[in-house]
Amino acid sequence: MAVGLLAGGASVALARCEDHVPQPKPQNASRDIVGTDLDTIRERGFMTFAAYEEFPPWSYEVNGKPVGIDIDIARLIAADLGVEARFNLVAAGENLDADLRNWVWKGPVVGGSVANVMMHVPYDSDFACRIEQVVFTGRYHVEEIGIAYRRDAYPEDPPVPAYFWFDTVGVENDSIADFYLTAFPGGQLSGNLTRYPTMAEAMAALAAGETKAAMGPRAQLEHGLTPDLDLHLPPLPGFAVGNWTVGVAVHFAYRPLAYAVDDAIYAAIEDGRMEKIFADYGVTFRPPELR
Repeated sequence: MAVGLLAGGASVALARCEDHVPQPKPQNASRDIVGTDLDTIRERGFMTFAAYEEFPPWSYEVNGKPVGIDIDIARLIAADLGVEARFNLVAAGENLDADLRNWVWKGPVVGGSVANVMMHVPYDSDFACRIEQVVFTGRYHVEEIGIAYRRDAYPEDPPVPAYFWFDTVGVENDSIADFYLTAFPGGQLSGNLTRYPTMAEAMAALAAGETKAAMGPRAQLEHGLTPDLDLHLPPLPGFAVGNWTVGVAVHFAYRPLAYAVDDAIYAAIEDGRMEKIFADYGVTFRPPELR
């Protein structure tokens, strides 16, 4: 079923991309650098996944071992293919182009190698047209921006962005929530905006009473909630990207692998295993439109 969905999606993508000027295909030095086909993965008994480091609840380390929603989804994929999952937790690059180049289709300049699958890749059809070296597939969740807040600070009405003219709010530095609040309206909220290195630190600061609210992706807000906190999803005027779909990326040369990964993810959404993974981390699962 999922293969059929991929094929249908491919025809739509081709129509959308028909005016796109193709890029020169990369000249790769060896098969080891650019990935591994599905048959070889099954023969050797393991597959490799790239996931972002220090990115709870999606991918992070506890006692030196990788954990998180993306880690559990990767293990589910590997189990469906009958192999072991191995992980490379990587730092986010300057942009998604760099991450895909380093961990999917070319490899980093210094240290490391590409993975068979990269987790937690935002899906955008126009971007997919431009990055021809990558197959974007296996969509598994729709993320959205929300606001977490202290119950004692807002006992009746949850805060909306306009409240931050007067009230303090935490964000992850250089995140879309940071950019949105910095620009809204005309930079007048800047004085009450506190930037943290990660969303987890912003939520910890909120729990400690350093701010009255925190704004960011719903999953990260939910993961950091305490009994004193709550969250909501208010309308966000002028927010161009209030939600987005997350999936995986595979090297363009290994489409049978992409189909197998997509099948595994689709089956897990259909039979409830995907929702259980999210529930295990206290996160609301919002499945993408697959039809």
